[in-house]
Amino acid sequence: MKLKSINPYTGKCIATVSEFSDKQIQEAIHQSEKAFHHWSHLAIARRADLIMETGRILLANKEMCARTITSEMGKPIRESIAEVEKCAWVCSWYAENGPDFLRDEGILTDATRSYVRYAPLGSILAIMPWNFPFWQVFRCAVPTLLAGNCVILKHASNVQQCAALMEDIFLQAGCSEGVFKNIPAGSAKVPGLIAAPCVKAVTLTGSEEAGSDVAALAGRQLKKTVLELGGSNPFLVLDDADLSSAVETGFRSRMQNAGQSCIAAKRFIVHEKVYDAFVEMFLQKAQKIIVSDPMNPGTEMGPLAGTAHAVNVERQVTASQYMGATVLYGGHRQGAFFEPTVMINVTPEMPVFREEVFGPVAVITKAPDEEKMMELAGCSAFGLGATIFTSDLKRAERMIPGFGDGAVFINEMVKSDPRLPFGGTGKSGYGRELSWHGIREFVNVQTIYIR
Repeated sequence: MKLKSINPYTGKCIATVSEFSDKQIQEAIHQSEKAFHHWSHLAIARRADLIMETGRILLANKEMCARTITSEMGKPIRESIAEVEKCAWVCSWYAENGPDFLRDEGILTDATRSYVRYAPLGSILAIMPWNFPFWQVFRCAVPTLLAGNCVILKHASNVQQCAALMEDIFLQAGCSEGVFKNIPAGSAKVPGLIAAPCVKAVTLTGSEEAGSDVAALAGRQLKKTVLELGGSNPFLVLDDADLSSAVETGFRSRMQNAGQSCIAAKRFIVHEKVYDAFVEMFLQKAQKIIVSDPMNPGTEMGPLAGTAHAVNVERQVTASQYMGATVLYGGHRQGAFFEPTVMINVTPEMPVFREEVFGPVAVITKAPDEEKMMELAGCSAFGLGATIFTSDLKRAERMIPGFGDGAVFINEMVKSDPRLPFGGTGKSGYGRELSWHGIREFVNVQTIYIR
């Protein structure tokens, strides 16, 4: 089977990669298993040096990496450059801080000495998506590798050039063959990869359906999983909010990467006192956004990653219109392009409110008071993140316990940061990436007791 990379802007096939045969997969898995015995015994300071060097190589080649991202999945080149730069940041941050997170932890007991050590598990299977083809991989791979594990990457079928490039960068940095191993494979190969004895755990970033399937497969093998799935983040604008800042931040959160982000603001819930002004200001920004060739440095939005993705967004918008929603701007599709769209008169039973919309569609709902805003925010099975905009920080902090999401951001868009744990609840998954929480997801928390 051939895995094809289709440039979503031109619609042309730019690369094909042959899927690994079962024999090639077994050879790659064996290579990863063999590499683990060497990698796990390297001094952590040496692993940190290699991770730091990986970040340096990324920065030195960021334009080339960015062009590969943009050509395969369509995001504007300036966003792709920023993505690569963020990957370099996670490398340097973990190289500098990760060793401290893995130090033996002494605990006072009746033993002569007792402590906890954090030991690597083996090879970790990483099943990754196309929307941030470098960042999603690096944010899970870097702490996993630093902890002494090896990583087997099963990337999305449409970004195989990105996958191969990342493997090459780790090799250039000095990591031995198999430490980070890319396996070109479609989803049908996933059960076999999970079942491989040397694969000790699985991490997936993807859809709710994919997460459920992978968790079931891994569960039958008694293998741990970390799942980072979809989101339908509420963005609350209270009556005392700085509207200019709220609109600027909310617009950026919703429209970056053409709305193809799990942590994007997807449901704007606005107090009735500032609703009209918010909608008008948001509308003005939507009308000015530059949608064009993503390789053009001035482009602010490119196509979605493929026509099928745009068709699904079109379905959600059209179905919601039939149910009474109003499209103030946009709402049309042309090939893989979907216009920046602003919708009002949206109710919780509509697809654009109830489902995750993976496209540039801003859904704005009016609420009479804080209580109703919280009620609407909670009308979702997802629990990845939430934003509150208000001038009263004490008010915001009183509201925080009302959210069950993995993150609550005040006067800022929800975003991932190496210094902070990242992950969700409910249908957004479980487990955490980044910070010290992320580096300890795939380790054996080993108790040592010495009499």
